Amino acid sequence: MRQDSEDTIKIIVPCGSLGAGVREEEVARGFRLGAQAIATDAGSTDSGAAYLAMGKSKNSRGAVKRDLRILMTAQAEHGVPLIVGTCGQAGGDLNLAWTRDIVLEVARELGLAPRIALIHCEQDKATLKRLNGEGRITPLPPLGDLQDETVDQCEHIVAALGVEPFVEALDQGADIILAGRATDTAVIAAFPIWKGAPWGPAWHAGKIAECGVQCAENSTGGAGVLLCIDSAGFEVEPLDPGNRCTPNSVSGHMLYENTDPFRLTEPGGILNVTDAEYRSVDERRVRVTGSRWENQPYTMKLEGAAAGAYQTIMLVGIQDPDVLEDIDGFHDRLLAALNERTRQCIPEDELGEFHISLRMYGWNAVTGVTPPPSTATPPELGMLFVATAATQDLANTIAHACNPYFFHYPSIMGKELPSYGFAFSPADIPCGRIYEFKLNHVVQLDDPFELVTTEWVGVGDANESEEKARA
Repeated sequence: MRQDSEDTIKIIVPCGSLGAGVREEEVARGFRLGAQAIATDAGSTDSGAAYLAMGKSKNSRGAVKRDLRILMTAQAEHGVPLIVGTCGQAGGDLNLAWTRDIVLEVARELGLAPRIALIHCEQDKATLKRLNGEGRITPLPPLGDLQDETVDQCEHIVAALGVEPFVEALDQGADIILAGRATDTAVIAAFPIWKGAPWGPAWHAGKIAECGVQCAENSTGGAGVLLCIDSAGFEVEPLDPGNRCTPNSVSGHMLYENTDPFRLTEPGGILNVTDAEYRSVDERRVRVTGSRWENQPYTMKLEGAAAGAYQTIMLVGIQDPDVLEDIDGFHDRLLAALNERTRQCIPEDELGEFHISLRMYGWNAVTGVTPPPSTATPPELGMLFVATAATQDLANTIAHACNPYFFHYPSIMGKELPSYGFAFSPADIPCGRIYEFKLNHVVQLDDPFELVTTEWVGVGDANESEEKARA
């Protein structure tokens, strides 16, 4: 039987990312166990820069709306805060507005009138140039010093939020908080910190539960977890009764997306778990003690995404024994032939700057490193052709020019021409623009709210805010 003290703060983390599939029965169970808040992440940089540059979500609108409907119903029924961070996958203003519109739509359908705080953290380029000129922006490896030209190249730039704007929104009576780009941990740590929990256990609990049930023994057994934070530590358990947390599954999550298993840098400090102890409370719950928070100068991570050139791809499968016996040589010979054919087929004044790459899946496409000589010959190989050029038409034209060589180029000249197994027809697939992160920097701030604005909205105010306030 659970023995909770009066200062225990309980939070439902219903899933690893909004839209991934909240389970209504798990949310209900969390409230039967006394949950006081719901907190969930809604995005990541994991899937690349396109979602920030384009202002779009990776998850479908229908999936996000389904999850929000479950969570908003529970929020209204129990009168607890619902906190969502990194809205719309990337947390830019377009991503945030997309999520806001879904929330307002659900509220109208359910007949609800929540007080909604939108925490904006998209950045003005002029402000960042000023801060950079003052020497307050430094790069994270492997990038170098930030240049104004790089700032101008970005479609959108965000600064990752810490807990302070969330705490301020809770102070102001928010029923639902929708935030731009935030650290995954801050989204969850904010509520217990607002309730007076020590920062060490609060931040550590946030880190452990950031991906929902992934901190449990069975990462597919359910979707969410319940956190119970108190003055000495915290407990975590899966919301699916058939799953369980173990000291190994919980402690191991400190390794997730973190180069140091004992120290995690966040806005305003470092979570230090060097002395943390993990022990089983029962067959399903783990208790963690010994987490410490170390205050540091306040920083926010900057992420900026830019649109680049255009790409067209083609894909074949190869079982030709001559190719499989000399994959590296075949790659080099074919790549040289494709570049030469492109220059022969397209006038230089039209071609401009271009790039062709061949990615040998089943050999070295992931690592880029040639396997050692002792590696066995693979039974087959997937070869991906990627043409990159200034326009989509030009990338398509390069693919068209290279098509015959890509499907029939022999590993040994003079032998009968092989035919490789193309995966699609038409073979060439236009992929549109490519996107990349141009900013991966840290900005030093004296005020946690310097780059943050909070907007308050309600049902009926989809295009106009109820008020704007410096959070």
